[in-house]
Amino acid sequence: MTRRAAPAVFVLLWSTGFIVARYATRDSGAFTFLTVRTAIAAAVLFVIARAVREAPVLPGQRSTMLLVGLGMHAMYLGGVFYAIEHGMPSGVTALLAALHPVMTAVLARAFLGEQLNRARVCGVILGTAGVVAVVVERGGAGDGIPANALVAMVVAVLGMSAGTLLQRRGGQGTPLLAGTAWQYVSTTAALGTVAVLGEGWRLGNTARTWWSMAWAVGVLSLAAILVMLWLLRRQAAAEVSSLFFLTPALSSVEAAVLFSESLGVLAVAGLCTALAGVWLATSARFATSPRT
Repeated sequence: MTRRAAPAVFVLLWSTGFIVARYATRDSGAFTFLTVRTAIAAAVLFVIARAVREAPVLPGQRSTMLLVGLGMHAMYLGGVFYAIEHGMPSGVTALLAALHPVMTAVLARAFLGEQLNRARVCGVILGTAGVVAVVVERGGAGDGIPANALVAMVVAVLGMSAGTLLQRRGGQGTPLLAGTAWQYVSTTAALGTVAVLGEGWRLGNTARTWWSMAWAVGVLSLAAILVMLWLLRRQAAAEVSSLFFLTPALSSVEAAVLFSESLGVLAVAGLCTALAGVWLATSARFATSPRT
């Protein structure tokens, strides 16, 4: 039951990240906000790991987790928040972020020996088509997206793909709580340096900032990430990554509820298409064995 529910829980939680990013960057610098967020998350995870007497993280595992953190969190989160802060529409941001499964699938075949059969290739295509339909419905393909925001999203996609593959290849057996905390340690160090040197450490002391921080730490940095890492221990990297195809569709639904944005026929069709694509890409009946 846990294995069946975990993908849906992850997608639901992760889809809220783009809404939080829009709120958080209104009063604070993107990198400053993320530095505080990951520092708090690291401290909380270290305390919980100690309280439940989790096994210690070995030196080799710690090195891997520090590198995973730079890709999966520092590059990905930094790129997404920076792009939204600098004018990229949330729909386009979600679209570009959700396309990283294509890169992950290609790299997983090259480096991990994971293969995609025809059904899963169709799943990737359907997932991409569903994402595009949702963004087109929301008018996200629009105008004047800054070049620096596009570059930031390229960095984000590369970082998430690299971090996912490294976690899948070298993170097996690493204690979940403390291992994730070490990921946040490297993230905090990297983003904190950029926040101080590039933003002058800009953190707004507003209710909107602290509510965004509470959600970002509790729901995104703790709950969603732990669910994703749990899934990566049990499924292929390409399967887990394909779940990100659902993010733009669900973000659109959430925006319609929270901000009274309309959700048209094309967006609903896109959501259904993305659901079908994720089912094809992740269903156990289409599983293939790793190449030896």
